Amino acid sequence: MSATGLPCLDLLEETPRILRGLMCELSDEDARWKPAPDRFSVAEVLAHLSQSEGHCYRLRADRFLSEELPELEPDDAQMYLDLYRDRDPEDEFAHFEEQRENNVEYLRSLPAEAGERRARHREAGEITLAHMLHEWALHDLGHIRQVAELVRARKYLAGAGALGDSYQLKP
Repeated sequence: MSATGLPCLDLLEETPRILRGLMCELSDEDARWKPAPDRFSVAEVLAHLSQSEGHCYRLRADRFLSEELPELEPDDAQMYLDLYRDRDPEDEFAHFEEQRENNVEYLRSLPAEAGERRARHREAGEITLAHMLHEWALHDLGHIRQVAELVRARKYLAGAGALGDSYQLKP
């Protein structure tokens, strides 16, 4: 719990730094590399995070606080694949980072009771803002893991030579 009592804010605040560290040696070409046509590149993950930050999570947080039991739609990242293609990874990361900073600042300004605000999610049923914050952290951690696997496969596996043969990467 953070000082306000809302969960997950420290992790949400750290996500941009964690991602930046994972990507510190990637070229633009590396960031755009895809392990398969139906898989995300690092650049596409960054575009997805940027889009989700404002068009999913912040909108939901605002609705939790401004409406009584708002109805929330599920978010399907796959439907945005065309939107994510050919996005500039640095621009997308900068946009994500700025939005995240603003969102964490906003969430830290809320009282602890805000975590008890309720909404109805079309797939999950009744949820609280605290539930959504935990899911937001799960979402971040999944994409941190995804970026780490992409970086491992693209940047370091070949350089490890025979030492990399035993790694079973699935980026």
